[in-house]
Amino acid sequence: MSEISERYRQVADGFSARAKAVPDDGWDRPSPCEKWTARDVVGHVATTSGLFVGRVGYELPKGPSADDDPVGAWETARAGVQAALEDPSVATREHERGMGRMTLETTVGMFGIGDVLVHTWDLARATGLDEHLDPDEVRRLLVVMEPNDAAMRQGTAFGPKVPCADDADEQTKLLAFTGRQV
Repeated sequence: MSEISERYRQVADGFSARAKAVPDDGWDRPSPCEKWTARDVVGHVATTSGLFVGRVGYELPKGPSADDDPVGAWETARAGVQAALEDPSVATREHERGMGRMTLETTVGMFGIGDVLVHTWDLARATGLDEHLDPDEVRRLLVVMEPNDAAMRQGTAFGPKVPCADDADEQTKLLAFTGRQV
């Protein structure tokens, strides 16, 4: 198992734990993502997983929709990404990105893990679950994102930065950087 595969597994474990703990009446609660519910957050993460692996011609297994079974949709997508990362013939497939050619593994390491990590907080916040994120992944993502501030604001992935105290912890800084009110 590669380092990225293991990192993905750990962050996905955190997302899975939150998704499995959402109370039955929690799926329609609003999330910090504008106009999204907790169910929408899970649906986004599951769908985005398919987009990442689809760039190299790999398809995720067919699973339930997040509308019908959010946990099942996520677990199916997660298993597919993990299988792709653990198969060297898939993980090392290259595709073109705006930043040049990248392997699937590199793309997941740079973007996919961060997507799951930040949306773990969104899901937890929406449903009143544990909001603490893996501090190593928080630090890693913050170090990658901060120097790319202008590029991160192009498109719709992130809103404007939210001010936070200079002495705030790294998780708060990361969430504020991605436009979340903590």
